Amino acid sequence: MTTLLIAVGGGLGAVLRYLVDGALRARLSFWATTLINVSGSFVLGLLAGAAASNGLGGDVLAIVGTGVCGGYTTFSTATVETLTLLRDGRYRDGLAYGLCTLVASVVAVWGGYALGAL
Repeated sequence: MTTLLIAVGGGLGAVLRYLVDGALRARLSFWATTLINVSGSFVLGLLAGAAASNGLGGDVLAIVGTGVCGGYTTFSTATVETLTLLRDGRYRDGLAYGLCTLVASVVAVWGGYALGAL
């Protein structure tokens, strides 16, 4: 049953990513993907912190963390977007985008974990 719920959560996360990306892409271009990855990292950190410190159940972590957050975030899209910028000769933009996405996502998961562990 947990496996089925993870699959459903993954589908929900993917639809949510599609909707958020659609709402933000025109205004933020590539940065919409960064916002998606950072917000998903924060939620996953929050869940992981709650699981480690407050006894959040493993099934909830698997369903929401692996399923929903896994379907919502998209590191592969971020890497393709970084490559696109680099291939277009926009080296500074590509480097900034790639590094900002990575650093901001790590900071977000760390902050979420700290908050979830309270």
